[in-house]
Amino acid sequence: MSDIVKKTSEYLKGVNAEAKRVTWPGKHELWESSLVVIAFIFILAAATGVFDFICHFALSIIG
Repeated sequence: MSDIVKKTSEYLKGVNAEAKRVTWPGKHELWESSLVVIAFIFILAAATGVFDFICHFALSIIG
């Protein structure tokens, strides 16, 4: 049982050390990244809608 506690403790120390090395984005960078993600979502939604329309139209011609 002691081995599990020791390994868990070492793992958590490593996680803590890695978390201290992380460079967190600033407010401006976070805002820009969020806008890019939102724009991509809208573009993907529009592309999906167009593809759905084309598939629906093609299936209505076939059937």
